[in-house]
Amino acid sequence: MVNRQNYHYARQYLDYLTDVTQLDQRSVDRYWFHLKHFLIWADEMALNRVAGVRPAFPAYLTSARLDGAAGSHAPSTLKKIMQTVKRFLIWLKMTYAREFREVTTAWIDALRPPRSVEPPADHEFVTLAEVQQLVAMPIDERDLALRRDQAGAALLFLSGMRAGAFGTLPIAAVDLSSRTLKQWPSLGVETKNGKSATTYLLDIPELLSVVETWDAFIRSQLPLTAMWYTPTMTRWGEQTLSANAPGKNRNLALAKRMHHLFEVAGVPYQSPHKFRHGHAVYALQHAKTMADYKAVSMNLMHEDIRVTDGIYAPLAGNEVQQRIASLTNSTPATPGVNADLAALIRTLSTSQISEALIAIAQQVAHD
Repeated sequence: MVNRQNYHYARQYLDYLTDVTQLDQRSVDRYWFHLKHFLIWADEMALNRVAGVRPAFPAYLTSARLDGAAGSHAPSTLKKIMQTVKRFLIWLKMTYAREFREVTTAWIDALRPPRSVEPPADHEFVTLAEVQQLVAMPIDERDLALRRDQAGAALLFLSGMRAGAFGTLPIAAVDLSSRTLKQWPSLGVETKNGKSATTYLLDIPELLSVVETWDAFIRSQLPLTAMWYTPTMTRWGEQTLSANAPGKNRNLALAKRMHHLFEVAGVPYQSPHKFRHGHAVYALQHAKTMADYKAVSMNLMHEDIRVTDGIYAPLAGNEVQQRIASLTNSTPATPGVNADLAALIRTLSTSQISEALIAIAQQVAHD
């Protein structure tokens, strides 16, 4: 049975997220789903004494499911649950310092997602070559829906926008002359956690050309309040654009249309979110300095560069390892250093090498 005081603490934290940090209700509901696991694990034990509960919370998560399904949640879900719990505990220590003085910061920091018993799956992302294939496919000029889809694929890759924001982006929020997008909730753009930011497009001429052609066309047909990825209507075999507001299932409609575009172009389908992954990987591969890396992170609307690194650094497979290894090809300060360093690198995981790369770049920037 869940400890009543623990439940009240959790509800107070959710109120804090709503009233102070102003998270939208969908995000708060997601945090509540994460915290339920922690409360059920703690059972009747007060939260300021849970450090001694066994099995430990990470071990408990390996088989904890609230929906009755067998097995564990996906690794990404487990990671989010743990992140939410850690933020909750930190909030408790700040808000109820006396009651939670025995819950050490070291114990909170040590909380990690459970180790997966299966090897992590390779991440997928839409490549520039695939987007170029999608937008280069010849189509009937009268097929407005497919023209829109081609332009949408190009803009998704150039911007790295989340699908929810893209589907609610009004024409007024797009300024191609400066290659900027106003991802502003005040304009009706539905961003994650209600964040507001002006973001920028990659400079890839062949994709920008497709976007500019569609942008000029819809501006001549629709008011600025209409959606950039606008709905289309078909009557008597002829398509027209609609200025209607996007429906609640706009994300599903976008995924369905992208599936159709991939199919027609003969490209293996990937979800709209994989364009965001592709944008990030392309940008990070072309980043030359830590300032470039930070710019990519900010353009993705991440709060911290570590979020960008944690999500997207592994996406390029062994590229990080290859880049670090290539650093040993320079002239060594003393004989044998390169061989030793290369041997050490081969013992590291991809995530460890990624962390090392950032640490090295930061050190070079300070020197």
